[in-house]
Amino acid sequence: MGPAGNRATGPRDPSAFPHGGRNPVKELFGKLPDGTEIHRWSLENGGTRLRVLSYGGIVQSLEIPDREGRYANVSLGFDSVEEYVASSPYFGALIGRFGNRIAEGRFTLDGTSYQLSVNDGANSLHGGSGGFDKAVWDVEPFTEGTDVGLRLRLTSADGEMGYPGTLHTTVTYTLTERGDWRIDYEATTDQVTVVNLTNHVYWNLAGESGGSVGGHELEIAASRYTPVDAGLIPTGELAEVAGTPFDFRAAKTVGAELRTADQQLLYAKGFDHNWVLDKGVTAQPQHIATLRDPESGRTMRIATTEPGVQFYSGNFLDATLVGTGGTVYRQGDALCLETQHFPDSPNRPDFPSTVLRPGETYRSTTTHSFDAG
Repeated sequence: MGPAGNRATGPRDPSAFPHGGRNPVKELFGKLPDGTEIHRWSLENGGTRLRVLSYGGIVQSLEIPDREGRYANVSLGFDSVEEYVASSPYFGALIGRFGNRIAEGRFTLDGTSYQLSVNDGANSLHGGSGGFDKAVWDVEPFTEGTDVGLRLRLTSADGEMGYPGTLHTTVTYTLTERGDWRIDYEATTDQVTVVNLTNHVYWNLAGESGGSVGGHELEIAASRYTPVDAGLIPTGELAEVAGTPFDFRAAKTVGAELRTADQQLLYAKGFDHNWVLDKGVTAQPQHIATLRDPESGRTMRIATTEPGVQFYSGNFLDATLVGTGGTVYRQGDALCLETQHFPDSPNRPDFPSTVLRPGETYRSTTTHSFDAG
């Protein structure tokens, strides 16, 4: 693979991954319609290989070995900037200012009402039509001790997408010595606002061209979830998963109950819901989910400080997008596990708060650990 326009004709040779010793490697990836240059950073540590774009902070690829040591890119994505701009369903992107949905794009904070950008039917999704996934981030590489990584910075102006306050955001992507991918989020504001940052990697541990993830085994440490209405907005109920298709407390395949005649699955055309993590908000990341592909042996374990995780089963992949491996992405060819506060939290005072005030610092950490066996 190379800069925009050089589409791969098949799975890329992992040996082509650029090596800069322990230093991330920067290259031109393409240009936006206004001429802004977009760069790609390649970094490797502990057997994990990561490619990140300055556009949207996008994880363009993440490569890990299987039980035989064979590498595959396990993150869906595109080969060109043009494709990300034209049609990306948030592949690999940083999401902000507010991950997930806010009903009718409205909320009231300290007595003042705000109208956000509406981009998902009647609702605001993932920060609106010009969210952080479409911003150009400042990227700074670093090597600290045994860690290698990137610091991505973005300033969102007061009123952008309807949100109050100037928000200064720093997101740090770190590859550790053992190959973990850690994301640290920080944000500050000059006015009271709401913040809910996450990342939107689409995972397929068989490889991004590996077809359905229905056979992947998933475990989520959550006894409850937030049911939704027809617009995928939480009803406010924290429902028990016991006796429902939403019970992943013991590992089962993603497809085991995906076609059950359950109204919640019908609303979302599959899973696209927030799981209420048993651990709640924590100061340090705690394990909350395990995903495993039995065929390759690849396993991913997720730990987070967040109180929720949105499990999305790739329901709206519609065979119109061609990925980095040259294959078409179809429904169920990947899944997302987006660590987060709950959807529509600004309108649900009983949900964990997403309010950020001047003088405070928003902090959140999520770690992805990989192995194969």
